[in-house]
Parts: sequence; C-alpha cells; structure tokens
Amino acid sequence: MGTSISKLLHSQNPTSSGVTDWDVAFLNPSTVGVPDIKRGLIILNQPFSLKLLEILWTTCSWHCCADGGANRLFDLLKEDEQGDLRSQYIPELIKGDLDSLRADVREYYSAKGVPVIRDQDQDSTDLMKCVHTLQKKEEAEGQEYEIIILGGLGGRLDQTVHTLSYLYKLRRMRGNVFVVTDDNVSWVLDKGKHRIRIDHDTLGPTCGLLPVGVDSTLLTTTGLRWNLDAVESSFDGLVSTSNHLLPEEPFITIQTSRPIWWCVELRQHG
Repeated sequence: MGTSISKLLHSQNPTSSGVTDWDVAFLNPSTVGVPDIKRGLIILNQPFSLKLLEILWTTCSWHCCADGGANRLFDLLKEDEQGDLRSQYIPELIKGDLDSLRADVREYYSAKGVPVIRDQDQDSTDLMKCVHTLQKKEEAEGQEYEIIILGGLGGRLDQTVHTLSYLYKLRRMRGNVFVVTDDNVSWVLDKGKHRIRIDHDTLGPTCGLLPVGVDSTLLTTTGLRWNLDAVESSFDGLVSTSNHLLPEEPFITIQTSRPIWWCVELRQHG
C-alpha cells in the first residue's frame, strides 16, 4: 500500500511515551463513546455465530467475503420471525479464486448487486486478495481502515498458520488488524511496550502470549495473574498460555523484545 496511507495516524500508533495503546471496544455493542473508526470486515470460510456476526457487522462500514466465506454467511442467515435475515447482511464484495463458492450462493448475492470477483493469482490466498482490494479502497479514500478478520484461527492447520504468518508480515505495512472467532480475539504486538484496555464484560479470563515467528523474545508484563519479568519465551522454552486477566485491573501492559501474538478469550455472547 502507498507510503502516505501507511503513515496515517491510527489508534495503534505509539504515544509520546513510547507505549502503544490497544482497545477492542468494538466487541462490546453496549460501549458508549467508541471512536468513529473506519473498519473493514473480511469473512473467511469458517463457522461463526449470528451474535458475533451482528456485533462485527455493525462496527464495520465495509464487508467482504473471501470465497467460501460467502457460503458461511448465506447458510447462517435464514428466514425467521423477523423476516429474511440474508437481506440485512449484504456484503460489498465477494472475492477469491472461487473454488469454494457455491452456485446458489453466487446467484443470490449477484442478484443483490454484489460484485463477485475471481482472482486466480496462485501466489496469494483469498484473504490476501481481499486485503489487497481494501488497500486500493484506502488509497482512493486517503485513509486507513482497521481490519477485522472473522475466522482464520480454526479448522485446517495450514490455514491457521497462514493467518499467523500473514498478519505477522502485515504489521510492517499497516496498523490495527484483528482476528476474531467466537472463542478469541488475537493480534500481533510488535516489539516494544503495549498497553491494552480490558473490558472484563467482553474479555477473559484466559489469555496467552505466543512467540510465533521468532526464535525467542523477552517478555515483561503487568496486570496478569502470572506476570513475567524479563522472561525469555520461545517454542523451545517457556510459552505463556492459559494465563489469566485480573478482574480488578482495567489495563495490562506487555513489553516484548520481538513481535509476538497476543490472544484473549471472548466471554460468551448473551
């Protein structure tokens, strides 16, 4: 993406004190005063609940299905006492190599005016193709979106590893990119110090710090039940899984010498 876009200010930028602030208030629909941030939703070909879809759809202004993600959206939204739910969740785009998109799903969304774009580039995945389209949109508008990926950390292991790898690379080019499932929200923390605001109505209690993509890192934390103090973490050594948020702590801080994955459990939607 263009340098002018990647350098735009966003909430993930470090403060003057060198601390990067994070907030996933978009996961709580009852939150008052959430900043008006442009967000794009990319739906992958993995199962998700209607409640989670409702929350994420509302907080995003652009919605895209990556190939078979359209099947998931279509199958989830069935007619009920409230009427045809499908017509209330019409994406702006369906894109991918289209090897998974069913004919009935394509016909339905095409009739609704949704562009269905086949991209046969074998060097990029369906997720990458959707992100590329959003980057073109950002260049045209002169602003950067937060990206919310629905799915990507379940199902086939190779696809999960691709998500981990791709977001690790994206951290160099853009700001906030989150992966959300019904169980977790996860994202990459670049090297440095981070402060994460914790909404205990939405998040927790379990969380993890995963040294994916690095040989090792030094971690220091506050606000967790089992804090780390300049502790080395690696796949061949300590990995901080099944840690816990403390209910009395509104923030946690994490300092890492190398990029890591942070994941935190989502409380069940009511």
